[in-house]
Amino acid sequence: MAERSDTDNPAPSKIPGTYKEFVRRFPSLGRAHEDIAKAVEEAGPLDAKTLALVKIGICVGAGLESALRSHVRRAMQHGATPAEVEQAILLGMNTVGFPRTVAAWSWAQEQFKRDA
Repeated sequence: MAERSDTDNPAPSKIPGTYKEFVRRFPSLGRAHEDIAKAVEEAGPLDAKTLALVKIGICVGAGLESALRSHVRRAMQHGATPAEVEQAILLGMNTVGFPRTVAAWSWAQEQFKRDA
């Protein structure tokens, strides 16, 4: 099972306002979401860095900018290098296409600058 630590979740100041407001309005759904996320992360042997890199790939395919930025931040918190993050993004090129890959790459570049 993957080990979790207090850094698995972004710092409270990094959580988007829309998410915080949704959870305030629907606390049981917020708890359910967190419980599922924890259960899925603990269901296998992947470490936190690898989990974040996989989620980056999923975000590329789904075109999810905010989630991609969050998982870039998490991957970096767990020791991923910019080159590793970029490779996770580039892996989507032949599957989801050039435009989505380039968009995701640009979002990651912006996140790298924010975290610098």
